[in-house]
Amino acid sequence: MAVQNRIVKIQKRNRALVKFDPARICQAMFRAAESIGGFQQDFLPGVNEKIFSAFGPDQGIAAFLADTAIVCLNSDPHHFISNFPPTIETIQDKVLHVLRSHGFQKTADAYECYRWSRHWLREGAITPAQFAGNGFPRERMQQTLEWNRQQGVDTVAGLNEKVRTGKIRDTISHSLAAYEASLDEAAKKVVARLNRGDQLRMLWVGGPSSSGKTTTTVKLTQRLEKNGLRFLMLNLDDYFWSAMEHPTDWLNDRNFEAPEALDIQLLNEHLRGLLDGKTIEKPVYSFKEGRRVGTRSVKLEPDQILLLDCLHGFYPPITEDIGVSSQFRVYIEAMNMLYEGDGSTKRLTQFTDARLIRRMLRDAKHRNHSPLATILHWHYVRYGELFSIIPLMGLADHVINGGMPFDLPALKPFFNGAGGLLPGPEDFMPFSGFLDARIRYDRVKDLLESVEAFTATQVSNPDFISGDAVIREFIGGSTIRIPHND
Repeated sequence: MAVQNRIVKIQKRNRALVKFDPARICQAMFRAAESIGGFQQDFLPGVNEKIFSAFGPDQGIAAFLADTAIVCLNSDPHHFISNFPPTIETIQDKVLHVLRSHGFQKTADAYECYRWSRHWLREGAITPAQFAGNGFPRERMQQTLEWNRQQGVDTVAGLNEKVRTGKIRDTISHSLAAYEASLDEAAKKVVARLNRGDQLRMLWVGGPSSSGKTTTTVKLTQRLEKNGLRFLMLNLDDYFWSAMEHPTDWLNDRNFEAPEALDIQLLNEHLRGLLDGKTIEKPVYSFKEGRRVGTRSVKLEPDQILLLDCLHGFYPPITEDIGVSSQFRVYIEAMNMLYEGDGSTKRLTQFTDARLIRRMLRDAKHRNHSPLATILHWHYVRYGELFSIIPLMGLADHVINGGMPFDLPALKPFFNGAGGLLPGPEDFMPFSGFLDARIRYDRVKDLLESVEAFTATQVSNPDFISGDAVIREFIGGSTIRIPHND
């Protein structure tokens, strides 16, 4: 459709003014969609189906969405002033707004991750070889799908058949064995670095929310302690700013998911102090009171390695002026996906949704947060991941997959049926305009309904799912101490 555009110039990041080319917005949206398999991956009946019928195929949809972004940009008369035009960042913000406002959530995620991956590349935080692109690592995803195919669980239908026939036991044991082998490989890499003479003083375990960092941290350090290594764990939650410094939003919610929620300057100062052999006065944070309530003296002994389990462990400002050679970084993502139904639609389930389900259960059991509140909060989680976690995965010395094909059957009993935790559609009525939450809710609901559940007896049986499995962090029964579940 034809739209009026009165914007003549845009401002580049170096503040230079150049001619505004609307076609570049269309191209960027098209490429983002193409990178995930096309706009069809975001087709949502009742949300954006009219766009598909009116403007499809993909080039036409990209043109419509680009025109809408241009209309949004032209709604601000300041952008018509030739020497104060919109910046690149403003344009990208509008693109994301348009994509998310029309239900193109997966495309928006791909666009946003690519945007921040480029940012970290320009900053020199990553190299071209470490570039994360759209955040969906094609090679790793194909490896996971192939492994699932060999196990007969690359589709929801195949997984359900395994559960119904009891053959899922073999899949569980093989999945856990693959995870343990990856931990063994990580431990060997750490020891190899030390044997080469590297002075490793910091071990980071980072990754998105509910990916299984705690279990992975414990199991990895157990392996390394058998090799004579000693650790000092630093709880980075103690570096949160006071709750009063996190303003509430329209839902009376606070964003604790961004790296800026932490006192980065103090944390960096303390990390450098510990590595220099100094004693620091580490803050002690009370989540109940929402503030720091004191300090505790901490010192890193010469033969100890600082252990850090942190969402934003790869965020460059945290380790500013700390040499890369003194650090070992482990990245974990619950990267298990399978095709919906029998696979005929060629649409994949989202491993981000599996993490959302994990967190809904954990928050309900241990944080006194309703599953509805977790879904409404998840947009903050996702923004933090797409800005300072996923784009930096290339910095990892080792990547571990904390997602298993049997996770969904193990999680389902807690959400469906009498007393299940899954919110009902009526619970969303007060938030009907919050499209992000509605899309996630519908997708999670459909996913859980499509999966055959384990029985309560199976879930509670440590002989069926071992007590040190990652999923035990969330369903309970873990033989590993989970501090955030205490």
